[in-house]
Amino acid sequence: MNISTVRSPLALNIAKAMLDGFDRHYQLIRHYGQQAKLLFEAGDWKGVHQAVSERIPSYDNRSNETAKLIEAEYGAHSLDDDTWQQVKLLYIGQLINHKQPELAETFFNSVCSRLLHRTYFHNDYIFARPAVSTEYILSDPPSYSSYYPLQRGLRQMIKQIVLDFDWQRPFEDLDRDVDYTLRTVKKFLGGWPKAESNIQVQVLYSAFYRNKAAYIFGKAINGHVVTPFAIPVLHSPEGKLVLDTVLLDTSWIVLLFSLSRAYFMVDMEVPSGYFQFLQSMLPNNKPRSEIYTMLGLGKQGKTMFFRDLKDHLRHSEDKFIIAPGVLGMVMLVFTLPSYPYVFKIIKDVFAATKEVDHETVKAKYMLVKKVDRVGRMADTLEFSLVALPKKRFSDELIEALRTHAPSLLEEDGNDLVIKHLYIERRMTPLNIYLDSASPEELDHAVLEYGNAIRELASANIFPGDMLWKNFGMTSYNRVVFYDYDEIEYMTDCNFRAIPEAPYPEMEMSSEPWYSVARNDVFPEEFAAFLLGSPKIRSSFLKYHRHLLSVDFWKATQEKIRAGHVVDFFPYPQELRFCNAYGTTQKPDEKKPH
Repeated sequence: MNISTVRSPLALNIAKAMLDGFDRHYQLIRHYGQQAKLLFEAGDWKGVHQAVSERIPSYDNRSNETAKLIEAEYGAHSLDDDTWQQVKLLYIGQLINHKQPELAETFFNSVCSRLLHRTYFHNDYIFARPAVSTEYILSDPPSYSSYYPLQRGLRQMIKQIVLDFDWQRPFEDLDRDVDYTLRTVKKFLGGWPKAESNIQVQVLYSAFYRNKAAYIFGKAINGHVVTPFAIPVLHSPEGKLVLDTVLLDTSWIVLLFSLSRAYFMVDMEVPSGYFQFLQSMLPNNKPRSEIYTMLGLGKQGKTMFFRDLKDHLRHSEDKFIIAPGVLGMVMLVFTLPSYPYVFKIIKDVFAATKEVDHETVKAKYMLVKKVDRVGRMADTLEFSLVALPKKRFSDELIEALRTHAPSLLEEDGNDLVIKHLYIERRMTPLNIYLDSASPEELDHAVLEYGNAIRELASANIFPGDMLWKNFGMTSYNRVVFYDYDEIEYMTDCNFRAIPEAPYPEMEMSSEPWYSVARNDVFPEEFAAFLLGSPKIRSSFLKYHRHLLSVDFWKATQEKIRAGHVVDFFPYPQELRFCNAYGTTQKPDEKKPH
């Protein structure tokens, strides 16, 4: 259809209603980013977590609201194909000077998915491909600010960068922290660039907020050499602001954007400008979809992920197979060997030992998105009505799908349509990793495993099923939890010591001699199903004997109930300017100009 032939007032009204719905949504997203600054300044950490939790469902709320309005006002179910094509063309016309066109296109798709049958999910009717460029969109204020050390000196430039964020809370000693920053930069670079070098430092205009920290992201450009950096800003124990460190190694910067952590809250007029800036800072293998997701724009992340998946399928030939490892009792998990993700479907019927249903499992996965994942829980992308080419599925997998999840499977010609699906980053199941690990690797894995459980507990999450198979080893040698059907809030659990048996013979019984309620947990029992291997047992008891004691779990609960929010640092303790005990390191006496 030629856009010059589009004349339908009905199509124009629908297109305007679509964009009005998106604009309402994005105003709310910006509000959360602006609120994050106020919460950080106030030190309101519970408020931060509440805002993160509230933001998660806001997209679906607005897209559902818009779909219902269009159905009620314009009779969407009765519109013909030409009208829907006109709606898309007129919508594109409204995006020419829009500040968030890529997000608006995704919102259009979301609304249409609620109004149209999936046979319309191609580029004639929705944005299967992007239509509006996100390059060179002007922002006011600009997405990043530029600083030149030759104008005022390195020290004053760094100080001005920090002050320009205008935090309404005093710094403990900003000059001291700037000195630490300069010393760290000098050590990383192996000396200072020549004074005549024309260095430019670019810094994203808005800070990124997560948990108890604000992050400054930027890069120094010296000719062809680009040095990315991230500066976390925290509250000191006395409640004043401090620069905690400066991260210069991209391997640490990229971990700030790990999907095992909570999403950032950031105020962005032009999100594509922030995305492009971050993409230039991070390693090339960081997926574009994950950057958008970590910016708190999860639907855009999903859109980009699915486009990448479809493109990968066009350029590969391997087949989806059942994922290696112990078969799940709740989830059927499969993978594409050439693609670094796993695909998880809730089975129709669970094992008899599982006391959950489909809605409970979905609620658990949604809970994971709303809490602080502290780098220890894998994030998931949730999809509906995913059509994939049947020829790319192994016969064994198709049979497993037909057997274990027929209610979620629709076979349509050359496609398999999966009605509900979770996708997450693939990692090595910890039980498989331990089977082939060297003694040093095993020791590290057990240390990481216990640390993951302890940190999740401090963040008010009890994993429930703590078997090794439910944890994975990432490419960064970090243990992450990924099986969520039995997770509970720590504060909902009742941790108990096993009572003494009335007489010794009862200890030999296959049945407990004590009553057990639904949320009762007996830490002493962990050893029975976790520590069968002598090597694993030795490492576990060396590092984590406290996890077998009810005292640890009760003490952790008490801290949570008292409102204590634990600090979790997504970088090593030794990189911090101050150590865990508040002892301040001394800056070099010689200071650069």
